[in-house]
Amino acid sequence: MKIICTAITLLIGVSFFTAKAQKMDQTIYQFTMKDISGNDVSLENYKGKVVLIVNTASRCGLTGQYEHLQALYEEWKDEDFVILGFPANNFMGQEPGTNEEIAGFCKANYGVSFPMFSKISVKGKNQHPLYQFLTQKGQNGVLDANMKWNFQKFLIGKDGRVSAVFDPRTKVTEPEVQSALKAALN
Repeated sequence: MKIICTAITLLIGVSFFTAKAQKMDQTIYQFTMKDISGNDVSLENYKGKVVLIVNTASRCGLTGQYEHLQALYEEWKDEDFVILGFPANNFMGQEPGTNEEIAGFCKANYGVSFPMFSKISVKGKNQHPLYQFLTQKGQNGVLDANMKWNFQKFLIGKDGRVSAVFDPRTKVTEPEVQSALKAALN
């Protein structure tokens, strides 16, 4: 009887450890998202790249950050770097447009050429699973990050894991973002 109890305890412990290890092995590559045109895009397509994920909005005081994001993308896109934009209407209704309207706005006003995705919810009860992963240490294994506003930035390393989060008001031109990006690229 003692051997059976020990075996059961060992199996439970191994199962718990395996489940925890699997949870810690999760990356952004597990997600398939809709691009701004409605096509499925596996985030596995960005495997081996440094990724900057940004929730965006067209009618926000921070919308001008599109200009800096586009410039950063142009500067580093040939160096295994990509920016992924995720429009969201979670903050005071500042992204009310359709995907088509958002795409047109971004192209016409800022020449955005980095990948943009369909509008999603980045917080609250309808939070998209990608943003649940990005904001919950229990899922990403690295950090908890409260969604503060539009243009919050998540830096993802070449391994698909969250490596840093930047406040919405922190521009990608600021030294802390630049040094984190350079470290992730090396």
